[in-house]
Amino acid sequence: MTKKNPGKRPGPVVLDVKGKQLDADDARRIAHPSTGGVILFARNFESRAQLCALTRDIRAVRDDVLICIDHEGGRVQRCKTDGFTHLPAMGKLGELWDSDVLAATKAAVACGYVLAAELRACDIDLSFTPVLDLDYGRSAVIGDRAFHADPRVVAMLANHLTHGLLLAGMANCGKHFPGHGWAEADSHVAVPVDERALDDILEQDAKPYEWMGMALASVMPAHVIYPEVDPNPAGFSRYWLQDILRTQLGFEGVIFSDDLSMEGASVAGTVTDGARAALAAGCDMVLICNRPDLADQLLAELDVSLDKASQRRIRKLFARGKAMDWNKLEQDAGYRNALRQLREAKLIA
Repeated sequence: MTKKNPGKRPGPVVLDVKGKQLDADDARRIAHPSTGGVILFARNFESRAQLCALTRDIRAVRDDVLICIDHEGGRVQRCKTDGFTHLPAMGKLGELWDSDVLAATKAAVACGYVLAAELRACDIDLSFTPVLDLDYGRSAVIGDRAFHADPRVVAMLANHLTHGLLLAGMANCGKHFPGHGWAEADSHVAVPVDERALDDILEQDAKPYEWMGMALASVMPAHVIYPEVDPNPAGFSRYWLQDILRTQLGFEGVIFSDDLSMEGASVAGTVTDGARAALAAGCDMVLICNRPDLADQLLAELDVSLDKASQRRIRKLFARGKAMDWNKLEQDAGYRNALRQLREAKLIA
């Protein structure tokens, strides 16, 4: 596991950096005691050597922050060149399931292993994957990011994907609880609403979260309002996060808010209002992305430290074991075998 300075107590904020190298403002924000994580995007990637230098510089500022990335495969993959495998959208695994269940589960493990092993070779701790939303054919922002329309298939394929992640030493994050697949609006630019009854959501969309059980290490709730259940979006709702996710479904891992700069979070007020509401509802960490001005505002105004329970949960998300450097990874039998399986399944070129 990544060593962390026991004298430091990282805070609940996960923020991004502006470019391919750290500047003084990036370093200042990372060093702030309210910061607990850094999330990387495509704009932060040019090459493997550059990415490794960036993560090394982040560690030099703070050796106790969680380095994360949104890297699912398909259209949500931040690193696609310089040796990184362009992984399939998870919907391709669902299509394979419909024709060959065993081939699909085998490919899901391989996908998870390749995804995690390549990121870990660049010293990234966690990818926010898998998507557990159901593919109802209604949500363009989810679409083929979802494995399948059947929650049983979603749970099975996600479990195999997370097994592959774990084999490479990486934890996982299921999103977007309790489900973003029915709501048509994109929470990046609107406030989605899902008007179904609680029982319908629990019997369909939320089932993968229940069935995955202890295999689920962290969860990201949706910026979706379910007015038949609670007037607040799920990520700001104690009912969804405490009564349903923690109590009814027995989830014991980390809860991340989705990005507080998204339009779906605007109902909470300012970015600081949103962070406080998310933490009060039960989130352990809050994300603020693509808006350094709002990150500065949040760090200046949010005076909250992680409690011991949150710290213990977050500690389990750091990458485990010793990652291989890229040259060794390319020669590793397990990695080569995983790539072969994906090629044979016609999921990668």
